[in-house]
Amino acid sequence: MADIVTNSKARRDYHILETFEAGIVLHGTEVKALRAGKGQIADAFARVEDNEVFLHNAHIDEYSHGNQQNHQPKSLRKLLLHKSEIRRLFSLTSVEGNVLIPLSLYWKDGRVKVALAVGKGKVQHDKREDLKKRDSDREMKRATMKRLKG
Repeated sequence: MADIVTNSKARRDYHILETFEAGIVLHGTEVKALRAGKGQIADAFARVEDNEVFLHNAHIDEYSHGNQQNHQPKSLRKLLLHKSEIRRLFSLTSVEGNVLIPLSLYWKDGRVKVALAVGKGKVQHDKREDLKKRDSDREMKRATMKRLKG
């Protein structure tokens, strides 16, 4: 499972409640552009519409060797999930404050998959607490390593 692109904002700005794996409908030039690592999902989000899930704002650069059949970089992309998963996503996102965000695009058995998460937005003090916790963990690790070395 090799990551193509990851959403670094996702875990920083949201509490991740549940994750799902989804397939994605892509054109040939989109797959080739992703093989070259030309994509970003930092501002992307997903939405359940008419019992289907779509990925919005995912940017996949045009393929450099493509012709006039090349894809649109920010086009709407359909995500492939089972009906039961779509129903679960709909019920989770109908709660106020919950959103669907892509965590990463990755390869699995030669196909592009999306790690999709249901997240609840963090407020500023939650982000500060996460930073403090990370710093304190880092300090404890340093102290432990210092003690082991000396």
